[in-house]
Amino acid sequence: MTKTFLFDALRQATDEEMHKDSSVFVLGEDVGHYGGSYKVTKDLHAKYGDLRVLDTPIAENSFMGMAIGAAITGLRPIVEGMNMSFLLLAFNQISNNAGMLRYTSGGNFTIPLVIRGPGGVGRQLGAEHSQRLEAYFQAIPGLKIVACSTPYNAKGLLKSAIRDNNPVILFEHVLLYNLKDDIPTKEYFVPLDKAEIVRKGKDVTIVTYSRMRHHVMQAVNKLVEEGYDPEIIDLISLKPIDINTIIDSLKKTNYLIIVEECMKTGGIAAEIIAQVNDKYFDLLDAPVVRLSSQDIPTPYNGNLEKATVIHPQQIIDSVRMLFA
Repeated sequence: MTKTFLFDALRQATDEEMHKDSSVFVLGEDVGHYGGSYKVTKDLHAKYGDLRVLDTPIAENSFMGMAIGAAITGLRPIVEGMNMSFLLLAFNQISNNAGMLRYTSGGNFTIPLVIRGPGGVGRQLGAEHSQRLEAYFQAIPGLKIVACSTPYNAKGLLKSAIRDNNPVILFEHVLLYNLKDDIPTKEYFVPLDKAEIVRKGKDVTIVTYSRMRHHVMQAVNKLVEEGYDPEIIDLISLKPIDINTIIDSLKKTNYLIIVEECMKTGGIAAEIIAQVNDKYFDLLDAPVVRLSSQDIPTPYNGNLEKATVIHPQQIIDSVRMLFA
């Protein structure tokens, strides 16, 4: 095991897969000579050259289309979005081409494409650079979507995504790149369709993902002191959602809290609630608690920005309320 920053875990995964498979290449804005906005591709240009670490113009729709075309021909492109918000400019390519071409070609084409980059509410990056895009892409058929939360699952998910024959979007939170933790020195993979039980418990199921995992764990420290025994699930896979892991937990606890940075309206939590209510309503001893970001553009003002997202005290208060 070695202590590794999250951004470096992603760089290691990219480097390992590029070394093993010459069809893997990276493209995006400033991924080459500059090494990426958050240094995920640092030094890879010097190692692999211009054709495998390709700096693109500021033209998201164009280079996303190029990546999809490359995937159809048998290459395995990794597209880095300098900020995931910019990929809204490539939404048509991602939805109509990446998501659907395997189906509309009758299975003649596969799209082994990875789309990754920073997103989420940062520190005063402004509304257009602080978007939570999970729900935008979650509705697109044909995509797989994962969100990393630790250096360990960041590396394992990216390696799995690169080897998958379907388009995969990997969401990385802009405030987690400098998170440091132990990861194995030996090669490993993390499945793209499984949630992680972070902590076993019997009182209440708390489901979360990405940066909110760490807010939840801060809250858990206080809740355990107060005598509560929460079970914590990191979704990791946002599409498909690992509903079975959630339901197995709910059979023990009968209470469910969902903590997300996504917007409340049409968010990931909304989809989970719908699935639970459709088939497993009888497991609930109380309505599902949904802790989501405000349905507003993220303010630039630091105090207002802080007020838009969920914090540990709100999670603590929600658990107390359930058992009051």
